[in-house]
Formats: sequence, structure tokens, C-alpha cells
Amino acid sequence: MPLAVDRTRLYVRGAAEALAETLWPTRCAVCDEPGEVLCDACRSALPYLDWWRACPVCVAPFGRVQCSECNPVVLGRAGRDTVPYDGCASAVTFGEAPARIVRTYKDQGERRLAEPLARLMARARPPSWRPEAVAFVPATSAARRRRGFDHAELLARGLAQRLDLPVAAPLARPRTRDQRALSRRARLENTAGRFEALPGATVPGRLLLVDDVCTTGATLFDATDALRRAGAAHVWCLTFARVW
Repeated sequence: MPLAVDRTRLYVRGAAEALAETLWPTRCAVCDEPGEVLCDACRSALPYLDWWRACPVCVAPFGRVQCSECNPVVLGRAGRDTVPYDGCASAVTFGEAPARIVRTYKDQGERRLAEPLARLMARARPPSWRPEAVAFVPATSAARRRRGFDHAELLARGLAQRLDLPVAAPLARPRTRDQRALSRRARLENTAGRFEALPGATVPGRLLLVDDVCTTGATLFDATDALRRAGAAHVWCLTFARVW
């Protein structure tokens, strides 16, 4: 009987999915053509970050010679003399197409985008990085309730599966405002000291920290600080997109 019940559930689920696809066909987040959540043409045309032009420290897309994002003046305004992580990488430069993808994923709840995004992020990870686990920058409780999922956690799980690594969730959810409408200074103030490790959390010594977008680096900075305080010896940061 249990086998028959399982088969019935599969049939019902398959029929429901087929009906849903007929009424509301899957569309590309960029071009809106039916077929896939991110079609091959749009994926190929994304503004992939050029490592030969990017800053080797903070991966600002055009900071190889002189970085405007992690130079001593900018870091000094944030009360720092260096970045807290061991390395940072992103798959693409933030622009119109990546922005549509991120909005569709986070604000419209298209969770299926986590898989292609994780695939692109996995390709962007430098082979010299040797993490023991994949962690993520947790969304606020309000954002988690509003979306029904944690966008960074889904990316981390997809990435961990591709890298054959476990997922670690040592960070508590922060109490911060949505960063997207804030200035650089406001972002730094919004995240400063807001991330902490969960009480009693086991923190691996080498972590890959995941988020969707890096703008000023403020979120990654503070989340890395929290992981360091909790015992992580090495932290590498990886995002889908990097704002310039």
C-alpha cells in the first residue's frame, strides 16, 4: 500500500505541475521568453566579471590597477585598514540583466533561480580556495517571512552540493534594514556589529561565505568579522554579482 500511495502522489504532483506549466509557463528572468528560468542565450550574455581587470583584493570589477572600493581612504572611513576576509569573488558585474535576475529571485519568489546562480558562482570560485563548509549571510527574520525563504541559504545549499561540501549556518539573523536603498555610509552603519554567531554554534576553520550581491562590502565585512570572532581562521566570500 505505501508504494501505491507514493505513486499516486507522484502522479498527482506531476499532473499539477503540468497544469501549472500550461497556465503559467516558466519564463526567463531576463528576456521573459518561455522555457527556462534563465535561458541559454541570456546566461551567455551576462556581464561576467573579468578577473584580469578586477581588484585582486575585493573583486571590484575594474580595480586591478587602483581600486576605488578597498583603498586605504575608503577602508579608513569604515574604521578598517584592510578587508577582513581572505578572498572575494563574484560571477558577474551588476547591471540590468543581473538586477532582473536578483529581483525575480528575491522579490518575486522564483526559487528555481537558485540552481543556475549557484552553478555560475561555483565556476567563479578560485581553485586555490579550500573551504571545509559553505556558510551564508542570513536574511533578517522580516525578510525571511516576507519571501518565505532565505535567498542566501538556497544559494549556499546549491553551491555546497556542487562543491561536495556541507552547509554551515553559524550566524544569527541580524536586525537590519534592507540595504538596497541605503548609501555607502548608511550601509556601513546598518550592518556594523549586527552579525553574531549563534550561541554554541560550531564554526569550521575554513569557510566559504555566500551572499547574492556585494555592493559596498559592508555586509560581507561584518559577517566575516562575526565568523572570525567565533573561531574561523579563513573566510572566503562569494557572491553572484558585484556592484560597481
